[in-house]
Amino acid sequence: MLEPDGTAHFPGLLSGAAVERLRDLADAHVSGGPGARLVVLSEDFHPVTDLARRLIGPAAQPVRAVVFDKREDANWAVAWHQDRTIIVRERIETPGFGPWSTKHGLLHVEPLFDVLASMLTVRVHLDDCSVENAPLRVALGSHVLGRVPAGEVAARAATCAQWTCLAQAGDVWAYATPILHMSERTTVSARRRVIQLDYAARDLPGGLRWRGLA
Repeated sequence: MLEPDGTAHFPGLLSGAAVERLRDLADAHVSGGPGARLVVLSEDFHPVTDLARRLIGPAAQPVRAVVFDKREDANWAVAWHQDRTIIVRERIETPGFGPWSTKHGLLHVEPLFDVLASMLTVRVHLDDCSVENAPLRVALGSHVLGRVPAGEVAARAATCAQWTCLAQAGDVWAYATPILHMSERTTVSARRRVIQLDYAARDLPGGLRWRGLA
């Protein structure tokens, strides 16, 4: 189970050999850019999926996977925010779902908050992540606040205890998908590669279908 604050840390979940293979996978996808979507997962992700199933249920499957590669020549800050969209296969008007948008050719929609609240986000660290290397910062317990208006996110995060998610290569951080989070720009030359996966353990209502990875 996640801690009551909505997070959990799993040091050394992936072996050194698995991390090396995932670095090669990440580098092949980002090709010098800041990030890219993964559409197929290798067997090296099996421990991560097993972990997700222990945390949110045996039906958990990855529904989105993204590589982030933060470094000197691709460096950015992410303000406090709440992840609030999912990717679906086709648009079917469903109560509580909307607005709709298309990003990189993929159909996104804001779902009912209960959908987000049932999901899990997992970050697989492929490099050491120190306090200088843009670690994720989370507002502990904020996953229970419901859908927070974008203009209020920073103020609501300020009312929560905050935690900096330091990591070593092979570590995994998991958190409730709606938790408020942010990260700064890196201030060191070392790379900070992370593969972030969203997991869901239940089907969508109204005939909607997860886009999934393939």
